[in-house]
Amino acid sequence: MRRRACSCSVASPGEASLAQGQYYAHRQNKFWQLVGDVIERDLIGMEYPARLDTLLEHRIGLWDVVAEAQRIGSLDSRIRNHASNDLISLVETLPNLVAIAFNGGTAAKIGMKVLGEKAERYQLVRLPSSSPAYAAISYEEKLAGWRRLRDI
Repeated sequence: MRRRACSCSVASPGEASLAQGQYYAHRQNKFWQLVGDVIERDLIGMEYPARLDTLLEHRIGLWDVVAEAQRIGSLDSRIRNHASNDLISLVETLPNLVAIAFNGGTAAKIGMKVLGEKAERYQLVRLPSSSPAYAAISYEEKLAGWRRLRDI
């Protein structure tokens, strides 16, 4: 039997997410729309707990690679003096994990550094950031990158 699981790894939550205690709470962040389009479910129309349950049903987990940091505002580029979450311990509790997807370059940089040699065990996917601050490419271009998750 093929092992199937995916973990979408994020950097550090922004101000809106911290205030609401929810991942990707900023209304302009496209995370929920992107993942919803990938798994073909209307996550935007769901209450937050139902969104999380739906992700788990599709074998997608969420994890912050940053445990704490100094940052003014919500831009990942402003993260300073960060402490990483224990990603190694997390992945060791997930024997069926085959891939780790990073939402943007900062999450990828931090997460891959934390994983070190253990990164070789997994398919690592650097996704275009869902952040509204990453406007270098269109939603359609971001979605094309995120659709790579379907192959996992």
